[in-house]
Amino acid sequence: MKKWTSLWIVLIFLLAACSGANSEEVQKPEEETAEKESTEEVVEEEEKAEETNEEEKDTEEPAAQDSEVMKNVEPQYELTGNWSFEPIGDANPKVALLTIDDAPDTQAVEMAKTLKEKDAPAIFFVNGHFIDTPEEEEKLKEIHEMGFPIGNHTETHASLPDLSEEEQRVEIVGLNDKIEEIIGERPIFFRAPFGQNTDFSKQLAEEEGMLVMNWTYGYDWESEYQDAQALADIMVNTPLLNNGANLLMHDREWTNKALGPIADGLREKGYELLDPALIQTP
Repeated sequence: MKKWTSLWIVLIFLLAACSGANSEEVQKPEEETAEKESTEEVVEEEEKAEETNEEEKDTEEPAAQDSEVMKNVEPQYELTGNWSFEPIGDANPKVALLTIDDAPDTQAVEMAKTLKEKDAPAIFFVNGHFIDTPEEEEKLKEIHEMGFPIGNHTETHASLPDLSEEEQRVEIVGLNDKIEEIIGERPIFFRAPFGQNTDFSKQLAEEEGMLVMNWTYGYDWESEYQDAQALADIMVNTPLLNNGANLLMHDREWTNKALGPIADGLREKGYELLDPALIQTP
């Protein structure tokens, strides 16, 4: 009897050992699969991270390239003796430049928004007495941030021939200093009030690296054209509109309302609106 009992005990131990071995053999493939899946997940995450980094690089590179392109723009137009523009080389001769004086008074920001919506470039010539308060400075910043170059139109819009050389310096260089403090750039275009330059104002403009610029035509200060419809009609249909035209407008309510139709009308007549960045400056 004891002999049989001992045999049964040995058999039980053997069965238990085999069961344990079989259990380990069943679980082992599952562990390997889990480890494999875990490794694949890590690899996938690393690959995704690498793809994200590559996408970020692709996004950053064009911006840097655009900046370089802007810095290397070659001038395509030069100012003539009658204040119009003529092409350098084979640039399109049928262009017209839009300019806004006496900014930023009451209408300039809205005018800039209209031009921005129409992808119409222009120069905004600024008077210093319109940027004396923080609110006015913000207007100037907003116009500049929309991509429009800021020109110098003197501090107080005084008649330069009536001023001493020192007073002219304050009017011109003083305004350049003020504009630079606000937008971080000095103007590269200068327009004297009433188009009245002096030898000294031209000298100052040259020293400051500014192009002296008057205009070929404008109408919005005349009483009969202080109406949006009449102004838009004359600005587009005047016989003075020719290749390289340099259009003078002002920060006025009627000009603001006429601005969109003026830009559209010029384009309908086949004129390209001249980008100031293409103008040759000192």
